[in-house]
Order: sequence, then C-alpha cells, then structure tokens
Amino acid sequence: MSLIVDNVSKEFRIRKGLKSSKLRAVNNVSLTLEPGKTIAIVGESGSGKSTIAKMIMRLEQPTEGSITVEGLHSDVRGSQSRDYLKLVQMVYQDPFASLNPFHTIAHHIGRPLKIHGRARSKDEVAEQVNELLSRVNLTPPETYAHRKPHELSGGQRQRVVIARALAPGAKYLVADEPVSMLDVSIRLSVLNLLARLQREDNLGVLYITHDLATARHFSDEIIVLYRGNIVEQGPSDEVILNPQHDYTKKLLAAAPSPANYGKLRASVQEELARSGSDSALDTVETLVEEQ
Repeated sequence: MSLIVDNVSKEFRIRKGLKSSKLRAVNNVSLTLEPGKTIAIVGESGSGKSTIAKMIMRLEQPTEGSITVEGLHSDVRGSQSRDYLKLVQMVYQDPFASLNPFHTIAHHIGRPLKIHGRARSKDEVAEQVNELLSRVNLTPPETYAHRKPHELSGGQRQRVVIARALAPGAKYLVADEPVSMLDVSIRLSVLNLLARLQREDNLGVLYITHDLATARHFSDEIIVLYRGNIVEQGPSDEVILNPQHDYTKKLLAAAPSPANYGKLRASVQEELARSGSDSALDTVETLVEEQ
C-alpha cells in the first residue's frame, strides 16, 4: 500500500477584468510514496510544490489525474473521507498560523484523537496527549499541555504541529517546508525528530523544500519541479552528485557551499557595512557549514 499521485495536473482560472485565462500550475506529475520512505520535492517558489501538497490534502482538487492513499481516492466523501484524512496529515510551513491562538496545546492534539476515535474518555485523551508531547520532545508534557501557542517558541510550536499530525494515526506526512520559518539553530533538531518518528512509525514522508542540502540528507528520492513539470527524478545522491537537467544544475550552483562562500560572505559584508552590524555573518557561516 502507498500514496500514489498519478498523472496529476492542476489549472487555475485567472481573471483580468472581463478576460480570463488558465494557469497550469502542475502538469502531469506522478509519484509513489511508500511507508518508511521519504521523497523530497524541490524547486523555486511558484514551481507547484505547495499545490501538489494541497491536492494531496484535499484543499485543492486535481484538474486531471488521480490521488490515492492505500486505495482511497482523494475525492471520497462521507465516512471514507475521514478514513482518507486519518491516513495522511500535513505539517505546515508556519506553525503559528496553523494553530488556533485561542485554544490550548492539549485541545489541538486532543481534538483529532477524539474525531478519529483513538481516545474517548477525558483521561484517555489526556494520557495520549501527554504521550504525543513526549514523543516530540516536549517534556515534561504537563508543562506544555495547558499552554497556548503564543506561549511557545517557534520550534516548540512546530513540534506541537507534528504531534497533532500523528494523533489520528497517520501513515503519511506531507511536510511543506516544515523548517523554513524556524531559526537556523533548531532546524536540524526538528528534521532529526521527523526522521526518528519516521523510523519508529514506518511513516511515508513527502518533504517539500527549496533546500537541496536537507533534501539530500533526509530523503531517499528527489523530484525536481520546474514550472509545474518534473524535470528530474531519482535517488537523492544521484540527483545531487550527478544532475542531468540544466535547472537542477542551476539550483545546485545557487546553494551556499564552501566553493561560493567567499562571494556570499563578501556580498553580506557589503550589505552589513551600510547597517554597521556583523551579526548576520554567523548565520551565513552556519548555513554554509550545513551544506
């Protein structure tokens, strides 16, 4: 069983005054995500990465093609709709925007537990909420359960979002740039957390990112997307170390690395000279080291 995206395309209608046109955001994309595996989709902003994620999560309907998760189609209705969403959950880019500021952390994690019948009594819900918080390294869980999102750091909020995604018993996670809104210093710990949870639960992870370095180290396969089209696809090391398409080569050339660090540092120093600060240089050096 697996998550299958089969020749999926998505068109949006754009209106300008009395005229309208069609924008093909995704064009004939296919992929198969198996349990225990990670597929990274990389590409620049506007390449169609998030549109694919939204179609998998039923926030958008494909114009063409089909999406199935363990035999359930994304357009199912009724009780099967709940079964579909129980199997596939999403970790959003901005953890603060994806959490209701008026509710506690216990509410955010407890609600899917009750909706999907994984806990019924108040004690069962509290016990599983604490267990999930512990699994994402928010310990002791009692310290976090009754807080609200604004009382947590960005990294802690993203851990809550991951715990909420696990609550229904998901077998597949769609992680849409899950660390891009976090400080550089905690990105690696969140990615390591996802990798550990994947091993423990045999999760299939669709990792959407523009960061080729993390795509290589945290995925089994990389799909390079350009203007809605797959231009390159293959094992992570093969795509990164032996790119075939010109667009992939350009993405790699644009990524910070020891080879182009001098140019990057010089441009940052020039910019910081105007502001009289040098604090951003540490961030640049950290980014380069991560490559």
